[in-house]
Amino acid sequence: MPPQASATRTIIPFRRNVDFIDHERILQQIHQRCSSLGSRTALVGLGGVGKTQLAIEYAYRVRDESRATWVFWVHASNMARLEQGFRDIADAVELAGRKEPQANVFRLVHDWLRDESKGGWLLVLDSADDAAVFLPVSRYLPPSRHGAVLITSRTERAALCLVEDSDVILIKPMQNGDAQALLHKQLGDDVEQDGTAELAAELEHMPLTLVQAAAYIQKRTPRCSVRQYLDELRQNDERKTSLVNYKTGSLHWDQEARNSIIRTWQISFDHIKKMQESAANLLLLMSFFDRQGIPEILLHDYEKRLEGRNSLRSSEESRENDQDNGVYEVSKLTFEDDIVMLREYSFISPTTTRGAFEMHSLVQVATQRWLKSQGQVERWKQRYIANLCAEFPLGQYENWARCQMLIPHAIAVIDQRPESEESLEEWVLLMYNAAWYTWQRGSAGEAEMSVLSTEVGIRLFSKDDTSTLSSKGMLALANSSKGLWKEMEELEVQVMKTRKRVLGVDHPDTLASMANLALTYRNQNRWEEAEELEGRI
Repeated sequence: MPPQASATRTIIPFRRNVDFIDHERILQQIHQRCSSLGSRTALVGLGGVGKTQLAIEYAYRVRDESRATWVFWVHASNMARLEQGFRDIADAVELAGRKEPQANVFRLVHDWLRDESKGGWLLVLDSADDAAVFLPVSRYLPPSRHGAVLITSRTERAALCLVEDSDVILIKPMQNGDAQALLHKQLGDDVEQDGTAELAAELEHMPLTLVQAAAYIQKRTPRCSVRQYLDELRQNDERKTSLVNYKTGSLHWDQEARNSIIRTWQISFDHIKKMQESAANLLLLMSFFDRQGIPEILLHDYEKRLEGRNSLRSSEESRENDQDNGVYEVSKLTFEDDIVMLREYSFISPTTTRGAFEMHSLVQVATQRWLKSQGQVERWKQRYIANLCAEFPLGQYENWARCQMLIPHAIAVIDQRPESEESLEEWVLLMYNAAWYTWQRGSAGEAEMSVLSTEVGIRLFSKDDTSTLSSKGMLALANSSKGLWKEMEELEVQVMKTRKRVLGVDHPDTLASMANLALTYRNQNRWEEAEELEGRI
């Protein structure tokens, strides 16, 4: 008799979909592939076609059939999410050494997965759409006789970096009967079903858009029927076109999915904005986040925080003052109402992590396109940066858990430099704190954030400003992780000389700069120079 599995044997960040429409043929295919020794299987299809829902259902079936089997879920949309997923696995199986600052969590998990004594496992890599993200760590996915890897991806090209041609299962839009069944399940028995076949066809049988359309109808019944929604959908096409055709650069999802989601999104968003504008504003803010694991702590009371950011209060002090004034509780109630509305319209969904939400990538893109068409991107980008900057702490060990939760959202704003000087200062601080954390953890990404915070900081502040010097110091550390000792030395000499002149020889920051430079000399085997400098500290 195998040992009973503990609750930690399952990491699935989504609740099981009670309205899931059985795709027994596809689920059977997945089961047959994943039951083979050392298998890798990829579900490939359009965004919104239901790949993740199939993977969720299969993962829960594996859990139900064998409580002794480990079930792991990793978001593979970007490197930060990928690393977080592997850290979650390391925590779940309690790997020794996982909390060491320079631990290679990918190697640790790889070695554990190879060990047959640990038991069977299923690893789901969700949203593996970009080969550049997962190729560097693909070697850490071991061939194993006791484990299986299930991948979801929008592109066959990306999937084929991890699997063979024969391991790809193409997921197509629903058949008409399944699409109608999904609509019926979502609408319930109290809603008139006439026109469901026509609506399913109008929306190209895409599960995501069918769910959103049904949510809108069900929410407004009896004042809105399927037929009335169809009429509104068609009348709305003129407005839809302006969004669909808005130029935002290259997108990697098909025209059919784009048209479908824009049409249903527009109707629901217009209604939410009219009935509860604060909920619409919350959706606009959420569209800037990394779409998976959006933390509630960055969403509360966001409008007032932006207005009060000049005071430079800490977030804890701000909340205490708000509670004293009776403001925070009102905002919390409004926030809960807004979350309920966005969930009811299937714009967001909660994850199994308490206080976190996710947004489908197509909903996020549709929301961003609306912002661009209305000229409001900069306004909401600055709100996003203000909230994130207020919550992202320094990278000391005691802050690692919080930093790891927030780092994907900091990375999401690397290329979204704000226009206003005030917001730019917050962006520089955010990049600096994020770079420090990633350097401490030995993670990828610190170099780019260090360069950005240094370049922009020098332009914003004087060259002698403490923020500029700190950014230069961070950039030097980033160079050290890449073995660029000469570049590191040049920066450290600049920082040390400036601190001597501005702060004095005995200032702690000056002494720290001297110690860093001495260490750089040692790494270049320049022992005499290192000892001479250390003797002056």
